[in-house]
Amino acid sequence: MNEDAFWQLIKDCRPTEPDPDAELLAAAVTERLARSPLSLVIGFAEQLAWALYRLDRKEYGHDLSDDAFLYTRAAVVAAGRTVFDNVLQDPAAFAPYATDLIWAECLLYAPDRAYERITGEEWDRDTRYSYESCSNTEGWAD
Repeated sequence: MNEDAFWQLIKDCRPTEPDPDAELLAAAVTERLARSPLSLVIGFAEQLAWALYRLDRKEYGHDLSDDAFLYTRAAVVAAGRTVFDNVLQDPAAFAPYATDLIWAECLLYAPDRAYERITGEEWDRDTRYSYESCSNTEGWAD
């Protein structure tokens, strides 16, 4: 899955009703991935990790706990490509997510749930980039 396909899937799965914690989005993404080839599940996980890694920077998360920062970054991704790109261009655009603690933790588990539905096995996921907070050493350099 390339970056464009990743963002299109997020867009296609976004619900029309309010979804403050991205639970409906995560369920829709899981459902769509579970009906897809395993390669798309793995590709989604890679693109999700890459997006979260790109947001893993000091200017965004210096005042948040590791978990709060991760879930807030997931909320930015859940908001879609335009919001994501805006945040990358202007760190001040991240502030409302951090201040209001807008979280999308459940989006993190969508590829794992889809993988398990396809294979019947738990996934020991290992993506090229870690999405864990503070793993982007360049983003946290002084």
